[in-house]
Amino acid sequence: MRIAQIAPLAESVPPRLYGGTERVVSYLTEELVRRGHEVTLFASGDSLTSAELVPVCERALRLDPAVRDPLPYHLILLEKLRARADEFDVIHFHCDLLHFPLIRPMAHRTVTTLHGRLDLPDLPPFYETFSDIPVVSISDDQRKPLPMANWVATVHHGLPLDLLPFSPLARGGYLAFLGRISPEKRPDRAIEIAARAGMPLKIAAKVDRADQSYWEDVIRPMIDRHPNVEFVGEVNERTKADFLGQAAALLFPIDWPEPFGLVMIEAMACGTPVIAFRCGSVPEVIDHGRSGFIVDSLEEALGLLPRALELDRAIVRRCFEQRFSVQRMASDYLELYRRMMQHPHSNAPIAARSVRVQPAA
Repeated sequence: MRIAQIAPLAESVPPRLYGGTERVVSYLTEELVRRGHEVTLFASGDSLTSAELVPVCERALRLDPAVRDPLPYHLILLEKLRARADEFDVIHFHCDLLHFPLIRPMAHRTVTTLHGRLDLPDLPPFYETFSDIPVVSISDDQRKPLPMANWVATVHHGLPLDLLPFSPLARGGYLAFLGRISPEKRPDRAIEIAARAGMPLKIAAKVDRADQSYWEDVIRPMIDRHPNVEFVGEVNERTKADFLGQAAALLFPIDWPEPFGLVMIEAMACGTPVIAFRCGSVPEVIDHGRSGFIVDSLEEALGLLPRALELDRAIVRRCFEQRFSVQRMASDYLELYRRMMQHPHSNAPIAARSVRVQPAA
């Protein structure tokens, strides 16, 4: 199968530091190549892949100080794709909205995975206008704000089984927070849980410009007041394995409709249990009592923390292997691609269907 993967340009594929979407695009691309498909990746020029790379810009836009406006580069991406679109059986987008008008004549052989939050007021009229464009959700919960969209599948993320090694013992003995410093990710909750539990907390996170004031006014003063809390900044793939693997538990204290939450399955891959607040995709990812606990309050998180620390880390790892491997993710997408190819020369929407793996009993 001839497949084009269209990545965002903010980060390289895979990203050097933070970048969940680009990481998933990399895992999927490499697995498709491994299975013998002819894959072309449209991405930043500093991306690393075994597929054919079509470089759109010299380097990831977020890390290029010379870039003031990312829009021209995304238009260059669309032009490069337009020039080669006839070469592909399937074109798989992982980047927002700009391509929708361009792909309408060939919508039957495209799919767009929506990786972000969809509960924004400007999105319903957009998806009503483009209700013929096939889209994929990364959790069932993600779909709720846009019932009018042409949902053709739900495909949960997956990781290579050998990416993050299993750690049978939490030698670090600390709680971990990994992600972004932002109000919806609620690092303040993580700090309070650790402080009240009397446990050390390590925070590995990036601070976006949009969240700089939240970092300066709220989180950094909290860290300064709590000697048990350590801010370690962004971590790369190599240091992430040790950071998560040595943690006693991952705190995922979100306060927003999380579309998926890649860090939850990264922790599970290491055998590290997760304490996550019941928002967005969390009930679809965490097997309550097996890979972690789903909570509704700080008090509940504190009450269940001792039980989370006693969970069998081998079972946590097994939950990951059974449900969140890259092999399963690639198989789900290939099933969708094949269904798309059964409708040649047609602009009719693909029959809606959810592709998901049920939690193990």
